[in-house]
Amino acid sequence: MSVVVRPLALSDLADLLAVQLACYGEGFVESGEVFARRLASPANCSLVLEQGGTVCAYLAAYRSVRGKVTPLHGDFEVAAQPDALYLHDMAVLPAHAGQGLAHALLQPLWERAQQEGLRHTALVSVQGSQGYWARYGYAQQALEDAVQRQRLATYGEDASYMVRSLVQGLGGHTVRVSPR
Repeated sequence: MSVVVRPLALSDLADLLAVQLACYGEGFVESGEVFARRLASPANCSLVLEQGGTVCAYLAAYRSVRGKVTPLHGDFEVAAQPDALYLHDMAVLPAHAGQGLAHALLQPLWERAQQEGLRHTALVSVQGSQGYWARYGYAQQALEDAVQRQRLATYGEDASYMVRSLVQGLGGHTVRVSPR
């Protein structure tokens, strides 16, 4: 079956919300209005994955700065000098799990971020997914700023902020990043 990865569009919102609900349950569902505002942000670089013409995964992401957390239901804020790709939310329909679709979304965004000179990628890990993200090279990082810790708390007690360098690619291969 053909797999297409493309930019997330407003016309994808109903499918995105269905994927989100199937993956997270109601506790982490964010509204179509929130996603519409995020898509309008100049920092947005979100992707959707279609398999056989059906949306079955998405990755909501944007250019940000290391150490900054987007709160649950928050907007993608434009950073004057972004240095990080922030992965806000990634979901794959449970029926499509284990097919490598998450990696198919992550890889092009990591490559694009490297080409743009971003040095890090960051995310908030929820629902016990820290081990999953650690396999991709992400490591937990303490947040020094009290405001950012409050934003992290919007995801619940088990949430943790995690960071991965974009200077070193997967498998230990060094990727040279040109300065901005």
